[in-house]
Amino acid sequence: MPYLGSEETVKELNRALSNPNVQSDKLRYRNVILKVIKYMTQGLDVSPLFMEMVKASATVDIVQKKLVYLYMCSYAALKPDLALLAINTLHKDCADRNPMVRGLALRSMCSLRMPGITEYIQHPILMGLRDKAAYVRRVAVLGCAKMRNLQPDAEIVDAALVNELYGLLRDPDPVVMVNCLRALEEMLKQEGGVVINKPIAHHLLNRIKDLDPWGQSEVLTFLLRYTPRTEEELFDILNLLDDFLHSVHSGVLAATICLFLRLSSAHPAVQADVLERARGPLLSASTAQCRELRFAALCHVQQILRSLPSLFAEQYKKFFCSYSEPNYIKFRKMEILIELVNDNNVAVILEELRAYCTDISPELAQAAIFAIGRIGQNYSEKCMSILTSLLGLKQEHITSAVVQMFRDLVWLCPQCTDLVCQALVDCEDYILDSEGKQALIWLLGVYGDQIPNAPYVLEDIIDNLKTEATPLVKLELLTATMRLFLVRPAETQDMLGRLLHYCIEEESHMAVRDRSLFYYRLLQCGVDETRKVLGSIKSDPFLGGIVSQQQEPVNNWASDFNSLVPIYGKNQWEAIKSARGSMSLSTEEQEEVQPDLPGFEETEQEATTSSSKAVHFEPCLSTSPPISPLSFEQKWLTLQPCRQVVVSWEEGDCAPNILQDALSHSNICALAFSKPHTWPWKAYLYSHGMNTLILAELLLNSSTDSLQITVKQEKDNKEAVDSFICVLEKVIEMMKSSKT
Repeated sequence: MPYLGSEETVKELNRALSNPNVQSDKLRYRNVILKVIKYMTQGLDVSPLFMEMVKASATVDIVQKKLVYLYMCSYAALKPDLALLAINTLHKDCADRNPMVRGLALRSMCSLRMPGITEYIQHPILMGLRDKAAYVRRVAVLGCAKMRNLQPDAEIVDAALVNELYGLLRDPDPVVMVNCLRALEEMLKQEGGVVINKPIAHHLLNRIKDLDPWGQSEVLTFLLRYTPRTEEELFDILNLLDDFLHSVHSGVLAATICLFLRLSSAHPAVQADVLERARGPLLSASTAQCRELRFAALCHVQQILRSLPSLFAEQYKKFFCSYSEPNYIKFRKMEILIELVNDNNVAVILEELRAYCTDISPELAQAAIFAIGRIGQNYSEKCMSILTSLLGLKQEHITSAVVQMFRDLVWLCPQCTDLVCQALVDCEDYILDSEGKQALIWLLGVYGDQIPNAPYVLEDIIDNLKTEATPLVKLELLTATMRLFLVRPAETQDMLGRLLHYCIEEESHMAVRDRSLFYYRLLQCGVDETRKVLGSIKSDPFLGGIVSQQQEPVNNWASDFNSLVPIYGKNQWEAIKSARGSMSLSTEEQEEVQPDLPGFEETEQEATTSSSKAVHFEPCLSTSPPISPLSFEQKWLTLQPCRQVVVSWEEGDCAPNILQDALSHSNICALAFSKPHTWPWKAYLYSHGMNTLILAELLLNSSTDSLQITVKQEKDNKEAVDSFICVLEKVIEMMKSSKT
């Protein structure tokens, strides 16, 4: 055989296909066609054989027809002129007595990617929709969606074809019915998708048991568009779907739960009962053999725990990590274990997490330490003993994570301060990453009066400051040294001078240099003034109640169930959707494009009560995940302004607490406010949107009647900033109009 890829290979195949002796031997002829397909899949250009392959389609051998049709669909776009010859053969096969041949020919014809193909396939598709064989009707229905995709610029949808598909929703074959829903959804995408009214909804509910699991999950998803008229109808639908809450198919289970939660949005007790009954199947999915399915189920379980934290409390051992599981599943399980902690199981869960702290993966070990620290907000004594014992391992990644959790615990739990100060001795040698250094320096600065070697640890860091590349560490070091100077001036004065001199004279980073100049001038004002600025509170135990996750209504996340939101997160999924391009459709536009639904007519009274909801594009903003004031300050100092906007403002337009509440409803978090009637008045805000963090400062001077808005962001995203400013301006205007 000649070398693969040479012209001789194609010539030899051409000779074999045109050889009468080969054509007379059916098995030999089919083997030659198989060779053509094999070389085609390996990347060899066999398009010169197009004419011979078209001739090979004239056979009663279905296997040979499939192979030839596959070849035609692959090369039709490269040989559009020759492909017209194949259309005649396909047209002829669409009228064959064998339904398999008719369906195969119609499917292949709809798969041809060539100019002007639509006019050739329209008639065969219409004939296929009325074919006696269910297989042909299935192919014809999907062919309608393909025909629509071949005309992406067409503004008008064929109303007759749409009505034909709506009529086929009553087809006796369940696959045809589901394919009609898929095709209508694709064809009417710009008009809002398929319309689900009362007769269609009841018809789908009556036929749902005849479908396969994938068809059932799709029908359940489409039923989300229907709103029952009365509570009697609502509970009839719930009773009809009750058995699907115990489905072994995860897709059907998730779609059923989502439909139950949405339909019973006005009945919290029913929602809680539904989740209680679905607990067993969800646990089974969480331990499934398929890793992807297991991860998706864990994400949905974590979403449920936001409203019902005790639902899986007795089954907490189901969420212990297995040694063979990938890290992304272990991370999710540890997050779930944090939600499941109570007085009865805290000891067992902490012991399990302690075992993960020595895992070979540094990322997993640190995640386990962070989990213990989060539990320590409510069980500080038990967690502190575990964290202090981990310092004895003298591992860099473990020591860094423990010190970071010490910083968070002393802020939320002041009773841990003495133990933390004792544990910090001699741990600086095992902290090399910037996050751990920042946490250690902060602790040395705030609690330096209780840590004997605090000045000497800071002095060692100052002596090696030239090798430090992270500006955040330098900023933290400046603040910590200043604070330590206020409580231990004799030991700190010399190294503070050296630090300020280096940062002012030699430092190239502007934020570090500005901070050092600010502290230098602050010291010139006197120690008392410096203490007023830097002598802030050391802990805030009341913040623990805010940080701890509170139960939220099921309706807050019911619309996100059985979607990619629990997996990607709200921010990333909103960014993905916005990248796809969101369409806005008003109620009037939907009414204009709603076709006549044969066999599914509503009465006039029903039609007036089932008004369509408008779909509007909303800016993709979210306050999750939250950021701490310290993190906000660090990011604000390192980022550069990307936008400045001035808004008209009069004194007394809005009280800070009212503005803060209004912003929270718009997914913008107000982290800090100046006191009322303080000039200049400032407010600091943040939000997440389109995979970026947006920070903002509101500045109002007494001498001006305008509000200055300064915006910064982590990753450049003009659309996210535009959305943020648009929402912020709307909130401000709304507050002004409500005042007047």
